This record gives sequence, C-alpha cells and structure tokens, in this order.
Amino acid sequence: MLESIRHLLHSIYDVEGIIRTGGPLLVCIIVFIETGFFVGFFLPGDSLLVTAGVFSAAGVIPLKWLLLPVMLCAIVGDQIGYWIGRGAGVAIYKREDSFFFRRRHLQRAHDFYEKYGGKTIILARFVPIIRTFCPPVAGAAQMPYLRYLTYDIFGGAIWVGTMILGGFFLGRTIPNISQRIHYVILVVIFLSLLPAIISILRARRAEQLVAAPPITTSEKP
Repeated sequence: MLESIRHLLHSIYDVEGIIRTGGPLLVCIIVFIETGFFVGFFLPGDSLLVTAGVFSAAGVIPLKWLLLPVMLCAIVGDQIGYWIGRGAGVAIYKREDSFFFRRRHLQRAHDFYEKYGGKTIILARFVPIIRTFCPPVAGAAQMPYLRYLTYDIFGGAIWVGTMILGGFFLGRTIPNISQRIHYVILVVIFLSLLPAIISILRARRAEQLVAAPPITTSEKP
C-alpha cells in the first residue's frame, strides 16, 4: 500500500514526465482538476506550467497549444468549484476531513477571501491550495456570479500566462535549462510557498505579541 502511494506521488510530481507523456492534454486536465475540485489541492500547478513553458521554448510543445487551452481549463475549472460552493453553502464547512478534503484548507481560503475580498479571486491563483478552495468559498459566500466570473477570467489568464510565458522566456534566455529543470521546479515551489510561509510567520509573531506580558514602567518617586 505504501509503495503504491509512493509511486502515485512520484508520478504526480514528475512534471517533466507528465509533459513528455501526456503533452498539452494532460496539462489541461491537471489544471482543470486542481482548480475545479477539492481533490486537486495537492497537484503541481505552478511548477507544471512553468516547466511546460520551458519545454515549449525547447520545441517539445508548441506554445499555441498551451496558452489558450490551459487558460480555458483554469477558468472553467473554477466555475465548477464556484457552483459547488454556491449549491452546498455553509454545508461544505461541516464536511468531514478525508484524504482528498481538509477543512483547514477551506478555512484558510475563507480567511483569505475575507481579507482581500474580490481581489482574492485573482490573488489566490498564485497561492497553492488557496486557489483550489477559493472558488467554493466565493460560491458559498454568495458572491455575485458576474462579478466572480469577471475576476476569474482575469485571474486565470494572468496566472496561466505568467507561469507559461515565464517558463518560455526562461527557456529562451538560458540555453539547455530544460536539462536542469529540477532546479527550476525547486525555485518555483519555493516561490509558490513563500506567501504561505510569510503568512504563518506573521501569525505566529502576532500570537507571541498577544501572549507576551505587558511592559510596565515603575513610577518615579
């Protein structure tokens, strides 16, 4: 069982193998699942798109087969997530944890939404896990659909365009970088997790300040 799970995780995070084996179709499917269903929160969205851009620069995949199709899948996937949240409402917050669902991720997305409002739909695209759970949160919050759709189209286009074109220009700028793609993936993963790391550190810092005893000064005689 453990060996099967290990093999599955290796296959999921082998973004180079995914691109070489499945091409644009598999990239589209993964992006669609990551943005449209709760089960997609662990999928390698950012690193997959940047790597796809790098391999596109190397001539493995034509750029025109990536940009618009992946943007469309990212936007359509989010619509499914929105309507799941719209239909389930507050009931999704009472759902029990499972292998494919974590309420703490949903709560993080909810807090993110409360903090940034409508801009969350765009900003969440660049934060792993948050981008998976943000659409149902927006739906459960009864965000007007036309407003949500407008933000989501911009967010999907900016996210996919930034990731793929960033990888593409990186591949054009640095010769043979596709042969060192694992370094690129590590950097992308770090940058993707950086906002979450900063948020956690700030929260802990705030907790320490609240828990610290007040500093008193002795009165002069």
